[in-house]
Amino acid sequence: MKLLVVDDSSTMRRIIKNTLARLGHKDILEGADGVEGWSALDKNPDVDMLITDWNMPEMNGLELVRKVRADSRFTDLPIIMVTTEGGKAEVITALKAGVNNYIVKPFTPQVLKEKLGAVMGTEM
Repeated sequence: MKLLVVDDSSTMRRIIKNTLARLGHKDILEGADGVEGWSALDKNPDVDMLITDWNMPEMNGLELVRKVRADSRFTDLPIIMVTTEGGKAEVITALKAGVNNYIVKPFTPQVLKEKLGAVMGTEM
């Protein structure tokens, strides 16, 4: 499974990538903002899941999600948003934009594992 992790924090990208690696995922692409994330996705349309932050420069995660959902190649791409935006209104906004699941920072590796399993329809 090929995963794309987009977050402007290199530390957060490393934490997510390390957690994914411990879960057996080795094919992980990354981007430092929505523009880089979109570029990586556009060049790798075989990505199986997008994990994105909300608050990023250039193009934020919500804009990225909307751009992804507007492209017919990615209408069914699973998207998990990992963000500090934990309010009910923000969660609803993200879900309406097309995310499949939502994780509020800080989070544990177990939470990421559970959300991945829920989105992929498998127990991880």
